[in-house]
Amino acid sequence: MFCFSLVRSGSVWSWWPSWRPTSMSLLKTTESKILACIQNDLWARFVTLPNQDRIWTLTLTNKVVRKRIEQVPKTPLVMVHGFGGGVGLWIRNLEALSRSRPVYAFDLLGFGRSSRPPFPSDAAKAEEQFVDSIEQWRQSVGLENMILLGHSLGGYLATSYAIQYPSRVSHLILVDPWGFPERTQAQNQEDQGQETEIVKRPPLPRWVKAIAAVVSLFNPLAVIRAAGPWGPGLVNRFRPDFKRKFEDLFDDDTMTQYIYHCNAQTPSGEVGFRAMSESLGWAKRPMLHRVHLLPPSMPLTMLYGARSWVDSSSGDKVVQIRSKAHTKVLLINDASHHVYADQPEEFNRVVEKICNSVN
Repeated sequence: MFCFSLVRSGSVWSWWPSWRPTSMSLLKTTESKILACIQNDLWARFVTLPNQDRIWTLTLTNKVVRKRIEQVPKTPLVMVHGFGGGVGLWIRNLEALSRSRPVYAFDLLGFGRSSRPPFPSDAAKAEEQFVDSIEQWRQSVGLENMILLGHSLGGYLATSYAIQYPSRVSHLILVDPWGFPERTQAQNQEDQGQETEIVKRPPLPRWVKAIAAVVSLFNPLAVIRAAGPWGPGLVNRFRPDFKRKFEDLFDDDTMTQYIYHCNAQTPSGEVGFRAMSESLGWAKRPMLHRVHLLPPSMPLTMLYGARSWVDSSSGDKVVQIRSKAHTKVLLINDASHHVYADQPEEFNRVVEKICNSVN
């Protein structure tokens, strides 16, 4: 199935034959293959928000202990993916983490199978649209409170949400969160040759540099759509790690196909991300400037991959900023940015321990 885009340049309409071998139907099919690995009870559906946007949502419960959960309800875990991701990327975690409590995962507004509305070009307004959609989703699902976990961009948005709706968050878990440090400080440290950690962080991966270069000119994922029928191969070339991370589950290109179909659709969430970021993907509104607004009583755990390109020193700064508040920074050995997929057993163990500390 091929898609054609009508692109307007100035006052002239012209056909841009992008020939993208994608569709929401193909995304659904690929995702279904991934979710077939789940043994626990799975409820997958669209949650319609008051403004009619739809959020693709998974709810998992353990069929063996479901009755016990209903008798003594445990605070649900809500998982928010990162930039260009979707619920399918949690496939190594959903089963294990739903053994003793309900787990919710959803595609962020503008990503995956969720609605793809227009986003404003203003950073604060774009962030507000994301956060508002999360709160409307919570209300629509009927959750009173939750353990909120966010990865990368999802960590940034989860923090923003927790600042605005602190009574709804029992524990905030940030996994390699994007958008915390201030760009000028990071540049100064690099220019002066200073190291923020004893162990030098790995250099930015090729795919991060590629997205950063495109962000300055176009929407971040424009290159995938412009590649047309070569798009899937482009994802395989730049993200071969995704195939390796899940190779014991799939012996083909299922996961890279999933990434491709998630990101070759009509641009939406990436437009919001572009509005919120500046050169090299730094946040225009760094979260370190606002993290002090989290209530001191809200427990916060920050998980970083020891081999990630995301600098964990931001976590140490959060500890200093929050002073006596309950804040922990943990490093997961032999894990890069996608901690949950690189070391799923350790990640699941740590997150389950955090959840059990709530109830």
